[in-house]
Amino acid sequence: MGALSERKIEIVRTLVESAPDKIVGGLQQALSQSANDSVLSSVRLLVEAEAADRRLRNVVLQCVAPLCVGDGKGRSGLVFPAYALACLWRGLKIMAPKDVAAAFAVDAAIAATPEDRRPPDPSGIYDLLARTAAEAIRSSELRDFRTAAAVCERARPGAAEQLAQCLDLAPVVRRASHRLPEWIAHGGEETTAAARLAFKDAVAVADDAGPRFFEMLAGQLTPSWLVMRVISAVMDKPTERYLAQSELGGFAERVMDEIDVALAALGKLDVDAGAAAGRAAGKLAQLITQQDTELGHCIELTRESGWGKRIFNQKKALAAVAERHLRETEKHVIAALPTEAAKGRVKKSVPVLATAPDPAAVARAMTLLSFADEVRSCANYAGFSATQAKLLEKLGPLIDHDVESALECARTAQGTEMANAHARLLVAADFCALVRDEKAAELVRRRAVSACQGEAAQPADA
Repeated sequence: MGALSERKIEIVRTLVESAPDKIVGGLQQALSQSANDSVLSSVRLLVEAEAADRRLRNVVLQCVAPLCVGDGKGRSGLVFPAYALACLWRGLKIMAPKDVAAAFAVDAAIAATPEDRRPPDPSGIYDLLARTAAEAIRSSELRDFRTAAAVCERARPGAAEQLAQCLDLAPVVRRASHRLPEWIAHGGEETTAAARLAFKDAVAVADDAGPRFFEMLAGQLTPSWLVMRVISAVMDKPTERYLAQSELGGFAERVMDEIDVALAALGKLDVDAGAAAGRAAGKLAQLITQQDTELGHCIELTRESGWGKRIFNQKKALAAVAERHLRETEKHVIAALPTEAAKGRVKKSVPVLATAPDPAAVARAMTLLSFADEVRSCANYAGFSATQAKLLEKLGPLIDHDVESALECARTAQGTEMANAHARLLVAADFCALVRDEKAAELVRRRAVSACQGEAAQPADA
C-alpha cells in the first residue's frame, strides 16, 4: 500500500495542529515504531515536526505557556485560552521568521552540546520573541495576533492586555525560573535576597506587576501553591493580617479554598468504589495536610481569628472525616470475612464457606483499607494517628485469626467449600498487605495454595 495522498496528509495536519499537546505527545509515542511503514511514515514525520515545533514554542513562551489552559475562563488564578498560545506562535513565525529560525538553531545547539561544555545562552533570542509577541498582540493587524487577542477578550474582558503584560515580564520570569528549585528547596538569606531582587526587577517593569510575577512563577511550579514559599521569602514571612491586606493575599486564600474543596470531596468517599477510590481519598488527605502545613510555615498565623482560625478548623475537619472513615473500616472488614457459629458443644465462630466472598463487601473493605494505608504518612501531622494505630492493632489479630480458621477448615473441606476457602484466604491476603505489608500477604497466599491444593482450588486461582 502506498503513502497517503497530499489531501489526506493535509487533513491529518489540520487535526494534529488543533490537538492538545498531550494528544500530540501520545501520537508521537504511538507512531515511533512505524519507521518502516510506508503508509504511516509520512504521518509520523508530520507528528514529529509538530511535536518539535510545540516544544520550542513552549520554551520560547515559557513564561505564559503554563497559564494557557482550556478556554481561559478559570475562576482562580491568571489563565488564558490555550488557543491564544497557538495563535501567538503562528503569528511569530509569520512576523519574525528569522528570529524563530534563530531560536530553532539555538535549541539544536543546546541539544548537541556535550555535557562537559557550557551550552549557548538562548535568553537573548527568546526574550526578543516574547517582546515581539507583546507588541504584536497590542497593535499588529496580523490575523493570528488579532485572533489571540479576540479569544482572550471572549474569555475575560481585559485578558488580551494582561497577556501582553505577562509577555513584558518574560525576561524577569525566565531568569527567576532557573532559580526556583533553589528558592523552593533552600531557605536562608541568600535565596531570600535573590527572590526579593527578582521581585524588584518585576515591579520595575510595571508598578502593578507583583501579582502577575507570582502567577507566572506559580505556573512554573508543581504543585503551583509552592509559590507561597517565594512570597513568604519576599515578604519575610508576613503576618496573616499584613498579607491579607496586600495585593498578594489572594494566593493564600486560593490555597485555603482548594483545601475546602478537597475536604468536601474526602467527606463524600464512596466506599463501594474500590481500592483506587480509597487511594485517591488518602492522597487528598495527604494534600490537605501538606497545604495546611505549608501555610503555617509561610505565614504568621493566629488561631483565634482570621486565616489562622480557618486553617485550624480545616485541620479539625480533616481529622474528623478521616477518623470517621477509619472507624468504619473494621465493620466492613468483618462483613467481607463473615463467620458463623460452629457446630458442637464448643462455642466458637468459623468462616462461612458455603458461599464465596461477596465482591461488594470485599470492595467496601478494600476502599477503606486502601485509605487507611495511604494516610499512614500524614496521620501523625493531621491529628488522627491514634485512631489509625488503634484500627491497625485490631485488624492485625482479626485477620490472623480468620486466616488460621480458614486454613483449618480448608484441610477438611471439599468441592465448592474448598474453592470458597481458597478465595477467602486470597481476600484475607489482600487485606493483610494493607494492614501489614506485602511480605505478610505473600506468606498467606503460599499457605492458601498449600492447604487448598486440588481441583477445587483451581477455579479460584484462575
